Amino acid sequence: MKVNAAGRTIPTYINGEEVIGYKGVGKYIPQANKMAPKIPSYSQFPLDGNKEVADLEMALLNSGLKDGMTISTHHHFRNGDLVANMVFDIAKKHGVKNLRWFPSASFPCHAHLLPYLEDGTISHIEGSMNGPLGKFCSEGKMSKTAVLRSHGGRYQAVQDGDVEIDIAIIAASCADDFGNANALNGEANSGLLGFALADSQYADKVIVVTDTLVPFPCVPWQIQGNYVDYVVKVDKVGIPEKIISGTTKITKSPDRLLIAEMTAKFCEETGIIQDGFSFQAGAGGTSLSIGIYFGEIMRRKGIKARFARGGSNQYLVNLLEEGLVEYILDGQTFDLEGVRSMRENPNHVWTSPFTSYNYHSKGNFASKVDVVILGATEVDVNFNANVVTHSDGYLMHGIGGWQNCLFSKTVILPLPLFRDRIPVIVDEVTTLCGPGELIDVIVTERGIAINPLRQDLIEKAKDSALPIMTIEELKEEAERICGKPDQPKLGDKIIAAIKWVDGTVIDVVREVAQ
Repeated sequence: MKVNAAGRTIPTYINGEEVIGYKGVGKYIPQANKMAPKIPSYSQFPLDGNKEVADLEMALLNSGLKDGMTISTHHHFRNGDLVANMVFDIAKKHGVKNLRWFPSASFPCHAHLLPYLEDGTISHIEGSMNGPLGKFCSEGKMSKTAVLRSHGGRYQAVQDGDVEIDIAIIAASCADDFGNANALNGEANSGLLGFALADSQYADKVIVVTDTLVPFPCVPWQIQGNYVDYVVKVDKVGIPEKIISGTTKITKSPDRLLIAEMTAKFCEETGIIQDGFSFQAGAGGTSLSIGIYFGEIMRRKGIKARFARGGSNQYLVNLLEEGLVEYILDGQTFDLEGVRSMRENPNHVWTSPFTSYNYHSKGNFASKVDVVILGATEVDVNFNANVVTHSDGYLMHGIGGWQNCLFSKTVILPLPLFRDRIPVIVDEVTTLCGPGELIDVIVTERGIAINPLRQDLIEKAKDSALPIMTIEELKEEAERICGKPDQPKLGDKIIAAIKWVDGTVIDVVREVAQ
């Protein structure tokens, strides 16, 4: 074991590979070249360009499916994904074992894979885990250690060669037999395929799975056929209605609406909202409400935003179509209105984790965003934040783009002061996902805390009517109401590693004691 720069004790090795510990923000500068995939030859592919094969089983077998491989999938269908389950059903049928599953995220629909984690078909998951899979991992049942990365961190890991993908499976609503694909046309639209970009560029074998095969060319092509080995047509790749989840609906909670209103007022009072500003408001119920309040302020002031970062949804699309936002730069569509807008509106632009978030690149979009609104499960008195574990220690959420968004100009976390009578502000977060030096403001229903590092915001807010408090005062208020929270009961076994945006390990998650 060793201690990283955040003071967290981490293992020297994870799954047999040496660990580089977190060194601080911007402190780790890799001295290496990008991953170099094998050089293919046109002579090895059908001369007529038709790469379609009979079914997914044939594509996987032709790709050399065997024990110990790394299999990647993406999550544009969110809880409506059907393809990942198909892939591992085939692996199970052929007795393949010890597979590393490398999804861009998983959802409750993937509980289907729990038996394959139990019987060794899948050894472990390197990707975000939600619901049943997170619970399974937290209880120490996964045979190897899970690894969680941000969206940008996933691209970084593939680009840098930290993860070498043997077979990438890309589910697309529309494709041609050459492998060009998009998620804008066809029946099962999910909007875009940016989370699969790294997989297509760097994987050894790439399989495009679609339920709508069109004559060449499939345009626009979000995935280029020159990266693709095989094309498969199936009955259905996903359920587009299920890209909407419980977290992508406007909150009805009076407390949450108050938090949203206070957040928008803070942005107005401190001059963040001005003509030509940019924002990212996320897809949680409180964040969506904040976006609506932003719209009201822009109408009243007669101003507009230059761009908004998506995940897109109907509320953000409304702002675009009303002319209050000039561009949506979208990384993920959260409802079908977002899909429609992306298909129809040239100012609704698709992006990828490379352009938006990849820390090992020559800059990314996050730094151009004036204010980002994010959630968290816990925050501590040093403004460090946790987004993956609950107060009981269970690993129930993924990182998503959260870590990458911390490099925006102002980072605001609107949070309830407590959930289920458990304070959200604590002495020290259970799991460190983001360092406090990058988190600027905490907004709760009972007060707003500004990071002392942001004296400019403190100065701008001091004469406002906003309830400005210290983070310590907010913590004391929560404990006055709820009492001091118990520490989660954790065992010694490390069940997951949390990667920082540069590929270093910032913290680990331990098994929940049974």
